[in-house]
Amino acid sequence: MSMQVAKTLDLKGLSCPLPIVKTAQAIKELASGQLIEALATDPGSVADFNAWCRSTGNELVEQTEQDGVFRFVIRKK
Repeated sequence: MSMQVAKTLDLKGLSCPLPIVKTAQAIKELASGQLIEALATDPGSVADFNAWCRSTGNELVEQTEQDGVFRFVIRKK
């Protein structure tokens, strides 16, 4: 299944809270239902993105990790 990602953010090397802050800013540009992809290397981003999605109502569609890079795909509410 292929997902159409509207925007990809390279957040590698950034520490908490910057990955969430930058994602929150970027998602404002998207329409409801569009997807944003965030790539981060901060292990704390896993808990951060899960909590942020719960608190904002945005949907964490996919979460993966490969070679120390965490990938999050989020659907804007």
